Amino acid sequence: MPDSIPSCLDIQTKGGQNIVTCRYQTKLADHCRMVTVTWCKSAMEQGLCVSVDEPSDQSMCKIALKPWYYWRKKQGSRCFKVNGTKVQVFWNLISAKFINSPEPQEGYYVAVVCEKEVILLLGDMKEEALKKTKARISVIQPVLISREEHGFGRRYFSTRTRMHEIESQPHAINIECHTTGPKDPEMSIKIDGQLVVEVQHLLWKFRGNQIISVSGVQVQIFWDVYDWLFNSGVGNAFFTFKPISSSEKSKSIAEDASSNDKLDSCTDPSRSSDYCVLLQLSGGLLVL
Repeated sequence: MPDSIPSCLDIQTKGGQNIVTCRYQTKLADHCRMVTVTWCKSAMEQGLCVSVDEPSDQSMCKIALKPWYYWRKKQGSRCFKVNGTKVQVFWNLISAKFINSPEPQEGYYVAVVCEKEVILLLGDMKEEALKKTKARISVIQPVLISREEHGFGRRYFSTRTRMHEIESQPHAINIECHTTGPKDPEMSIKIDGQLVVEVQHLLWKFRGNQIISVSGVQVQIFWDVYDWLFNSGVGNAFFTFKPISSSEKSKSIAEDASSNDKLDSCTDPSRSSDYCVLLQLSGGLLVL
């Protein structure tokens, strides 16, 4: 098997396919890089893709988890290169538990290793990952920049995610949209079972935003359900959850910052305030 995997899983939104994409900012080979981890699930298979964004290229590897694969296919390692530097991806998904999401909740690890340092470690089996990789944890911790979900559920959608990059526990998000029936269309959003957004007369308020408080942090919610209402339900609905920090209100970063400044942002998570949660729900009658 070649070290370099030339193609990634098809992560375009398809019928019946759910996708979770997480983007992390970390240090790789003395440069600040963006590492993207994408989880996919359809009726026929599950998959994982790890990629590193390069100014001139994008290096990546894919891991297919078809149900008829032997258990040994659910763990292993692969390599690819980023600007000539070797990057290894180790994974163990044998005991992974998936709950209504292509991303496992527990019983797994995914580790990205470069120059004998673990630059990104996902999952709850960290000790096992360190023994397998024989690498040390990088002193620069990765920062979760954004989380994007593509799900199918025209009427109801449920997921769990963090609202801020420094949170340790995820929050439960439930979105329910009533677009048919004798009443005017309406929508509700609940976080951890608490109603935080209720939109009536959705025909007039198909786009909007509202600021709420989650665990003491202000979060601005944006929504756009126009296609659900006016495109026969076959389009996409978009939801964005963006934390509002005090530093974000006052910061002003020049776009032509030097490369040293960009590298410093990897060591100072407070300077990375681009974190947000993006949800894209596609039309269909499947209830998750």
